[in-house]
Amino acid sequence: MITSTFRKSGRLGALVALGLSGALVLAGCATPDAGPAAGAPVTSVVGTSGSAAAGAAGSSVAAAATCENPVASYAPDGPLPGPGALPAGSTMAAIRDRGSLVVGVSADTLQLGARNPLSGQIEGFDIDVLHQVSNAIFGDPDRLQFRVITSGQRLEVLENGEVDVVARAFTINCERWETIAFSSEYYHAGQKVLVTRDSEAQGIADLAGQRVCAPDGTTTLERLQEYPDITAVPATTHTGCLALFQQGKVDAITGDDTILAGFAAQDPYAKVVGQAISDEPYGLGIPAQNVDMVKFVNGVLEQMRTDGTWTALYDEWLGVLGPAPAPPVAVYGRTP
Repeated sequence: MITSTFRKSGRLGALVALGLSGALVLAGCATPDAGPAAGAPVTSVVGTSGSAAAGAAGSSVAAAATCENPVASYAPDGPLPGPGALPAGSTMAAIRDRGSLVVGVSADTLQLGARNPLSGQIEGFDIDVLHQVSNAIFGDPDRLQFRVITSGQRLEVLENGEVDVVARAFTINCERWETIAFSSEYYHAGQKVLVTRDSEAQGIADLAGQRVCAPDGTTTLERLQEYPDITAVPATTHTGCLALFQQGKVDAITGDDTILAGFAAQDPYAKVVGQAISDEPYGLGIPAQNVDMVKFVNGVLEQMRTDGTWTALYDEWLGVLGPAPAPPVAVYGRTP
């Protein structure tokens, strides 16, 4: 089941019309909500009571990371069980009994995870992937409790057991596997740059002597160290980079193509240039001890790849990047 509360044509048209003011609305989204509407998902930017799943008796503890292939994850344990047949004592059963899936997300990354300025709902490709996980656990795609986090908080909230899953343009790498676990790859992005419409730059190599922004706590910012002639400017969030760019305080933004495409949709004076300078395999982050949850989520992703859901979500949210590619092929072989 594909869930989207505000369809693409209305969403994109509204944001383009809002222009700069729309970017500022999104920049102010990471504040506590006054309270959700009846039947709406709960949203929070403060600590939750902790993941009820963290101590589930059925959870396996991951061994110390040995990372020959960072995108290798844990294979699903057979066919995906229905909500009424979740293994007793499992992480998934604990989440079902609690009544909601606690998820760490962005509220300001257009097309991946952003708060719609008209409806107030957080929506995007990452969010709809989480709706699929919710549907698999509860038989209801909307049992999501959102925790709005920055890129730099992704590891922290998983290591502390504050959330069950993080879906926030989260690149899988060996260093992160040391403290958390990842699902199989569900999207393959690449790092590019956003510049002003009149810029002659054709890629990141043409930005020597210029100021380039990237969010703290990201592989994107780390990669700027490979270009010593560029002045790297960190910001708390991707939208923070956009605000600096629109204020003329930085000359460019670097990030995954998915994120920059959203910025270009908001700002008619910006464009995305260059070939991708990196491979950014996105995975869903999950606490390391919840190996059973990783396997379950991988079963959900397998179903999305084969039943057309993945392609439908790509067309809905990321079609601006071009025709839908084939979904990333899952790689397994990791053992607890």
